[in-house]
Amino acid sequence: MANIDVTKLLARVGAGDPHASDALLDVIYNELRCLARGHLRNERSNHTLSATALVHEAWIKVSDANSPSWLNRSHFFGAASQAMRRILVDYARARAAGKRKGERVGLTDLEAELAATPALDEVLEIDTALGDLARVNERAVRVVECRYFGGLTIPETAEALGVSHTTVSDDWRFARAWLHNALTHSGSA
Repeated sequence: MANIDVTKLLARVGAGDPHASDALLDVIYNELRCLARGHLRNERSNHTLSATALVHEAWIKVSDANSPSWLNRSHFFGAASQAMRRILVDYARARAAGKRKGERVGLTDLEAELAATPALDEVLEIDTALGDLARVNERAVRVVECRYFGGLTIPETAEALGVSHTTVSDDWRFARAWLHNALTHSGSA
């Protein structure tokens, strides 16, 4: 279905049309699954959260917003991507907290658990770095969420954020350099 149809459905959802939400999900479900797979591609291989579960959790978060007012398809997918990132970070925090509380790990699971720990730490490091970057440049964080986590192109990101392509390119370049520096030096501090 064309972008214009999604935009119309988004407007109907924002206007409170009770049937528009179901129609919207039918139209965008496969794209949300692709977005979720993109997020999970950056996770450890034995992640227990599936793309389907991530889509459902994100849908609940974005559709439960009081009077959601997405401007267009790109804006919606940016919000969905941000919700997926938050879900994965919350999941990583809960898993890390469980390990700190002395969660019992069977001997057969020990190797998998040890292999998973750096991935959890990495997710939390990235989230912390993005939080630090937000204090410097909030828009750059939105660009990272759209581009890296959401898989949006520069034009789609520009549309979602309401800025020019040049601004997105500049913010993307800045954010990548800033995050590289922050993540490189976080282990040595």
